Amino acid sequence: MSAVTDRLPTFPWDKLEPYKATAAAHPDGIVDLSVGTPVDPVPERIRRALVAAADSPGYPTVWGTVALRDALTGWVERRLGARGVAHTNVLPVVGSKELVAWLPTQLGLGPGDQVAYPRLAYPTYEVGARLARAEPVVYDDPVADLDPARVKLLWLNSPSNPTGRVLARDELIRIVAWAREHGVLVFSDECYLELGWEAEPVSVLHPDVCGGTYEGLVAVHSLSKRSNLAGYRAAFLAGDAGVLGDLLQIRKHGGMMTPAPVQAATVAALGDDAHVAEQRERYAARRAALRGALEAHGFRIEHSEASLYLWATRDEPCWETVAHLAELGILAAPGDFYGPAGDRFVRVAFTATDERVAAAVKRLGG
Repeated sequence: MSAVTDRLPTFPWDKLEPYKATAAAHPDGIVDLSVGTPVDPVPERIRRALVAAADSPGYPTVWGTVALRDALTGWVERRLGARGVAHTNVLPVVGSKELVAWLPTQLGLGPGDQVAYPRLAYPTYEVGARLARAEPVVYDDPVADLDPARVKLLWLNSPSNPTGRVLARDELIRIVAWAREHGVLVFSDECYLELGWEAEPVSVLHPDVCGGTYEGLVAVHSLSKRSNLAGYRAAFLAGDAGVLGDLLQIRKHGGMMTPAPVQAATVAALGDDAHVAEQRERYAARRAALRGALEAHGFRIEHSEASLYLWATRDEPCWETVAHLAELGILAAPGDFYGPAGDRFVRVAFTATDERVAAAVKRLGG
């Protein structure tokens, strides 16, 4: 076991504990804007679907029910603009973090193979590479920065966690063309796609990007943010049928099954757009309030055109900013959690309740 843990970085959130204690000592309590976990209720229709499927004594299947696959293909076509999506083009997974962490291993990658991801990125991309003993590499521009002879898996992330940056359609077209030319498998993490604010995110499965074929492309989607289902661990893949077919067989052997009640809840969630619009309105109001308060307090916001975060800086080392906010009872995530390039930024989530967001705005002088 130690041989595996020695390959992994220190779990970043453990470093934040002293600052969390400082923030928690505030007389009016902590405003935790660090992790970005949903706090609003699970929509009633989704909870009803979960409860109705609670009497599920048998094993669920890894590929999911026909109803689930119908819901996945229908949503991918309706929301992403994809065409001709069959059941072989979708695969449910047990939350997207599990997929990110274990994908390189399931793809059979190992020493000598490179897993590439953005210079500022979700830490689990690196963890997945290290678990497989592959080499993690970062990029600013994959076309210019990477050796296509060595890269076996290219992670895209648009909208980005942590920066909220959105890759433009033309940029996606260029990257996909390069990856296909060199036989590089592309996985596009699009978990925040329905949370565009100042830009309209585009999926790699859109016909303008993929050219009508899903060869070499897989999109990753999650219901955690759009439907407040982080506690349900509901996510899925869509794209290249060959890649997903291989992953299905591997995941069958590994017993990676989405629980049957969660499958039913996913069907209900993907069949309803009204609750997504309602949640967007909540987040839009919180985003506006926090952005105004942070800027009035002397912060500069960069990117942040989508996702659930504000990428903020006071042009000082990020841990100084974390300490400053902690004294105000506000906890933010230091930018270096997402790579050394973030060492002068903090990531501020707007997933707290309206009451806690209002408290943060007041403390920032708003």
